[in-house]
Amino acid sequence: MPNQKLDQLKEKKEALKLGGGVKGIEKQHKNGKYTSRERIEKLLDPGSFVEVGGFVEHRCVNFGMEKKKAPGEGVVTGYGTIDGRVVYVFAQDFTVIGGSLGEMHAAKIVKVQEMALKVGAPLIGINDSGGARIQEGVDALKGYGDIFYNNTIASGVIPQISVILGPCAGGAVYSPALTDFIFMVDHVSKMFITGPQVIKTVTGEEVSAEQLGGAMTHNKISGVAQFYDNSEDECFAKIRQLLSFLPQNNLETAPDFEAADDLNRIDEALNTIVPPNPNKAYDMKNVINSLADGGEFLEYQPYYAENIITGFIRLNGKSVGVIANQPNRLAGCLDINASDKAAHFIRTCDSFNIPLLTLVDVPGFLPGTGQEYGGIIRHGAKMLYAYPEATVPKVTVITRKAYGGAYIAMCSRHLGADVVLGWPSAEIAVMGPSGAANIIFRKDIAEAEDQNAKRQEKIQEYTDTVANPYIAAARGYIDDVIEPSETRKRIISAFEMLAGKRESRPAKKHGNMPV
Repeated sequence: MPNQKLDQLKEKKEALKLGGGVKGIEKQHKNGKYTSRERIEKLLDPGSFVEVGGFVEHRCVNFGMEKKKAPGEGVVTGYGTIDGRVVYVFAQDFTVIGGSLGEMHAAKIVKVQEMALKVGAPLIGINDSGGARIQEGVDALKGYGDIFYNNTIASGVIPQISVILGPCAGGAVYSPALTDFIFMVDHVSKMFITGPQVIKTVTGEEVSAEQLGGAMTHNKISGVAQFYDNSEDECFAKIRQLLSFLPQNNLETAPDFEAADDLNRIDEALNTIVPPNPNKAYDMKNVINSLADGGEFLEYQPYYAENIITGFIRLNGKSVGVIANQPNRLAGCLDINASDKAAHFIRTCDSFNIPLLTLVDVPGFLPGTGQEYGGIIRHGAKMLYAYPEATVPKVTVITRKAYGGAYIAMCSRHLGADVVLGWPSAEIAVMGPSGAANIIFRKDIAEAEDQNAKRQEKIQEYTDTVANPYIAAARGYIDDVIEPSETRKRIISAFEMLAGKRESRPAKKHGNMPV
């Protein structure tokens, strides 16, 4: 008798592993996708996955559902490890009723959400679903509501990662939108509120699913997603890399790595990276790569708002979040999208105790009616809110331009930077020397015999008087003017000094961030 029961158990577990059956698995593979269980095995450490709730079944008896079997209720849930650290995971199984979400499917996801929150471990959700299970009506909608609620409660407590590896449409898109990071894979991932057919019916627009909600659409145009990969395997490797920069929860710090680099390394190339001509661009990513341990930089939203760079590096083995203007995109101006991108990244890092390094070369906020009508005031204010709100160590390096309100917005001393360093090429002023001279010395220039020579003279006068790092240093707004080649060792020293930083904010329910 005991052997019969064991055999029965093994049979049931083997049936669960098959999900929607051999044909469903073959179809999934034919569409260039792994199954839910294959995805979990590839993502987690080998053999570490422990399934929870495998025998859960749906309770729907409408529209013939009482005759329909749904192994695992269309979602695989459980926990395991990545690089030996505990993570919770759910993976929707498209081979089972299209991965549709019903009452019990949602209950399984809710359970791992709650377990991850109790334990204080990251939650990774792999989305591959046809949407709400229509046969279950309001019970399915209730399931989405429960998931959204838990996403919100867990926000800022544990890292939440959404991986879109198939369709994710309608209400289903809002769970990923509430999480910290969204990964998408080219020609595999699809996200949209309403699909191409509905759009054609309602508005007459014709658009493919890939154009409407594909991986590059949401990485480059909408900014909904943060990471883009060419294959599922690449995606899983990048998730593992991302987790190496993050702590388990908001009460911990990111894991320390043995420094793969000399903390006192000098890079002479930085002394000449800023061109003598203030209107000439350079690539700020070269600066970031020079500063990072081993040149490793995991960029966050690399295809969106490219005029600002965000991402993770290590300095002497410790995780640091980088926000940097990119002079070779829109001259490094701040605009609506850049402000949104930076503000979200700043708040993510602060939530998980990751110090912030800000590299500044910004001529201002992008001018134009499109920006003003689009609400650059409101969007720009998100950065002005995010930096003072952040209590993690904050180090700022001004490499060149730091003009006007954009100077303030890029983590100036006035927004709470703990240490501010300037390169000799730094220019801090209300506006650029050329524009300022044309306003201040308008009359002198107009009356001069050689107006161009007079203009150059007055530009130089303004530069010497205002637009240089030594004036700001004299006021205490910059702590030191440093040789660019020594930037790495100086910022590492600053972050090590700030390791014990403790800063509180007034007691309140929550702030009212401009959104």
